[in-house]
Amino acid sequence: MQLKLGSDYLVIEEAQNGRTTVFDDPCETVCKNGSKHLPIILESQNPIDLVIIMLGTNDLKDYFNQTAPMIAHAAGVLADRVLTSDAGPDKGAPKVLLISPALVADAQCPFGRKFDGARPKSLGFAAAFREIADLRNVSFLDAAECVTVPETDCIHFDENGHRALGNAVADKVKQLM
Repeated sequence: MQLKLGSDYLVIEEAQNGRTTVFDDPCETVCKNGSKHLPIILESQNPIDLVIIMLGTNDLKDYFNQTAPMIAHAAGVLADRVLTSDAGPDKGAPKVLLISPALVADAQCPFGRKFDGARPKSLGFAAAFREIADLRNVSFLDAAECVTVPETDCIHFDENGHRALGNAVADKVKQLM
């Protein structure tokens, strides 16, 4: 993404494996709850022109018992926090790009049984996340339109997937900025 955007843009990555939207994961030893990290990120990176939110795959873990609309709603909570912040230019709110996660591969995940039943739920991501983005008047991108997750992993992108997503997000950022 940074390579495609060039030196006129500064991409600050705040990724964390296993991060959820708003849920505390009882099986993790480190906080992975995005809603707890977001205020810190907004303050430490201030001012921010655009916040890109792409969370939800880890919310599909079977012990959370969440549906695509419920997960999209949780991502909407994060968007609301950005939109009501003063972390943007001139103490305004940053713009938001909400990305629905890629589909979970239709294969046995190598993570035990944590993601049992995740594939059918992930099929509802695009519609649910688009609805949340539309309700908040924020930009939307469907990762499933540009990325296919390999069956050998089921949830994580390979190098080609990262490249494809980075290019698609860069194109969207250029439209928005």
